[in-house]
Amino acid sequence: MTARQMVAVYGAYGHTGRFVVAQLVARGFEPVLVGRDARKLAELAQDHPGLDTRPAGVEDPGALDRALTGVAAVVNCAGPFALTAAPVIEAALRAGVPYLDVAAEIEANTDTFAHFAEPAREAGAVVVPAMAFYGGLGDLLVTAAMGDWTEADEVHIAYGLNSWHPTPGTRLAGKASAERRGGRRVRFTRGRLEYHGDDLPTLEWPFPEPMGLRSVVGEFTMADVVTVPRHLAVPEVRTYMTTEAAGGVGSPDTPTPTAVDEHGRSGQTFVVDVVVRRGGVERGMVASGQDIYAVTAPLVVEAVVRVLDGRVRCGGVASAGEIFDAPGFLRSLAPHITVASRR
Repeated sequence: MTARQMVAVYGAYGHTGRFVVAQLVARGFEPVLVGRDARKLAELAQDHPGLDTRPAGVEDPGALDRALTGVAAVVNCAGPFALTAAPVIEAALRAGVPYLDVAAEIEANTDTFAHFAEPAREAGAVVVPAMAFYGGLGDLLVTAAMGDWTEADEVHIAYGLNSWHPTPGTRLAGKASAERRGGRRVRFTRGRLEYHGDDLPTLEWPFPEPMGLRSVVGEFTMADVVTVPRHLAVPEVRTYMTTEAAGGVGSPDTPTPTAVDEHGRSGQTFVVDVVVRRGGVERGMVASGQDIYAVTAPLVVEAVVRVLDGRVRCGGVASAGEIFDAPGFLRSLAPHITVASRR
């Protein structure tokens, strides 16, 4: 990696975007601050003197093209991704630069794979959606747990969050997804996404200590149901969420995250417990850390580093576990995320 490569961050002034900007600076990049609101970009630039600000709305292809001039890659942090992903990907393809995003929206990620697989392949481009806590981390953990397996009977990903204070962006993304689904819920079963109106079950999940046995909402479906089956033959992918976190993100009265340290992280902690089963054999991985929004930054920036220095296993539109060496990638996340085999 050459010093001070420029990386555009679309939605740089958002909650996650600010973490991504700071992580890019820490890794030796020069972030280019991009977004719709020129005033917010200017305010963010006061915290990062010398960084370029380039206002651009997704409805203006010319402004997006100007925003990506001279950059080595673009990271899209602006939701709802149902509205922003396609225009920014198209701009990245025109600019001939890699695109990565932090989308947790199931349908937006599905659209990226469906609509841009061929254009990205023809352009020799790299597009990595859902390179974030939801979608990316789970995919890496499942891929590492699978090891030499290329298929399994079922995958379970349990999210042990002690709380979830959603950002405004999370609420907007959730609203966009709910409207698109017509109020229905979604799950991945029998090898496909299925929309339904069933009530979600509540059950107990045995997280590793010190979290231990916790009540979780079953079929609390996250972006992993898109990323994992893209490259692994698994007909059942189920995700779970601790009840307190599900209640927090679902309540309109839950406040936004509050910083508790000098890095701007909230006091939220998490454990991601992955179990893969094939026949009578079970494998698993566990990851833990602090603040799901903050840890998205080292995830996506490490992905930027690996894409730019050529440490990828394929091109085109690909998920994290498909394009990167999962065990090596997970090791690189220390000290942001602690990863271990499940016992």
